[in-house]
Amino acid sequence: MLLAHGVGSKEDLPIPFGYALTGAGVAILVSFLVLLFLWREPRFDPERAGRPLPAPLARLIDSPVTRFVLRAVGLVATAYVVLAMVFGKDDALNPTAGVVYVLLWVGVPLLSVLIGPVWRLINPIRTLHLLLSRGMAVQPERGLSPLPSWLGYWPAAASLLAFVWLELIAPDNTSLTVLRLFFAVYLAAHLLAATWYGSRWFDHCDGFEVFSSLLGRLSVLGRRPSDGVLVLRNPLEGVASIAPVGGLFAVVGVLLGSTVFDSLSSSPSWVDFAQTSPLPPRVVSTLGLLTVVAIVTVAFAGASALTGRGTDQPPLRLAAEFAHSLVPIVAGYFVAHYWSLLVIVGQQTLIQLSDPLGTGADLLGTDGLTINGSLAGRTTTAVLQVAAVVTGHVLGVILAHDRAVRLLPRRHAIAGQIPLLVLMVGYTVGGLTLLFAA
Repeated sequence: MLLAHGVGSKEDLPIPFGYALTGAGVAILVSFLVLLFLWREPRFDPERAGRPLPAPLARLIDSPVTRFVLRAVGLVATAYVVLAMVFGKDDALNPTAGVVYVLLWVGVPLLSVLIGPVWRLINPIRTLHLLLSRGMAVQPERGLSPLPSWLGYWPAAASLLAFVWLELIAPDNTSLTVLRLFFAVYLAAHLLAATWYGSRWFDHCDGFEVFSSLLGRLSVLGRRPSDGVLVLRNPLEGVASIAPVGGLFAVVGVLLGSTVFDSLSSSPSWVDFAQTSPLPPRVVSTLGLLTVVAIVTVAFAGASALTGRGTDQPPLRLAAEFAHSLVPIVAGYFVAHYWSLLVIVGQQTLIQLSDPLGTGADLLGTDGLTINGSLAGRTTTAVLQVAAVVTGHVLGVILAHDRAVRLLPRRHAIAGQIPLLVLMVGYTVGGLTLLFAA
């Protein structure tokens, strides 16, 4: 089954799981203590961070020709997948589900960690909106009405929540009928909203683009906010440059909470609970997903509010200020949770893409390839899972500490961080326990 994520087990770790769990918690605590003594002043300054790329390379990346080619690639690739979605056979050999749940949902964000916000450059809805605006002789950025500031990232959080419900709970979620309906609604909603509000809509409100852009801040390649210059930078400087816009903590809450729920829903105790509940299993799962996302999000908002005591900022503003610290944690959980799925099913999808209509064709020349599972061995996967989760949390602690010493009064800067530290240790221990209980 496509969504049965193959993962390592406790027995596949080279050390007992209890030691791994204890070591993960200790790593977070030691990182925090080291920061207290050696990081007393804020160090991240995104406005001046990074070393500019050589001028010829920067011009090539920013050239209209490069942008045109990338948009064209995005449209052609989308049209190719739509061909399989609309006219292909609705069976296990159709590549559409693999493209959606593996290449788009997992591959594009993780690729963004390496080279920057990929989806922004190839987003087919953004390109269709651009073409529509040109046809109407209007500026794509302006739209018909200003984008309300209060919207923030909330529409992106809602669209991501809708997608994870589709991925984890919806009946027949790999069938072409369901996928056609979802993406027809998604396309119509975002294209109409962008027509009304302008292309700024995609920056904060398109779930897939927001996800790719957030993880793209972890790339060593980025732009300085002050002058837009392309630079090579410390990835944490890129994450620190994320503006504290309303709803940002809800986006990362959905992303983190959905992976936690996916691990929880695969555990024997949850399966038994769902099967014995008087409610239909999909209702139980929907309520479970909403509950887990709410717990993860509210816990973070509460810890942020406690951390910000002593300032005059409201709780939701504080949650937005510290939400960027969850970005490397989300990346870590996605690597840990989806690695084997990306490696195995990703290769399978690339092979199936050569025959989108199920006619025996080999359009891409990949039909004769076989799946190489060497990168998804059980021991390799288990070690990678622990390393990814712990690394994500250590980076999150660093980001939270730097923001705390920047925002909080000096007398409160140390003790004030304890609520977030406790939360991150809890995320680490709970996340690893659920991951290896699945």
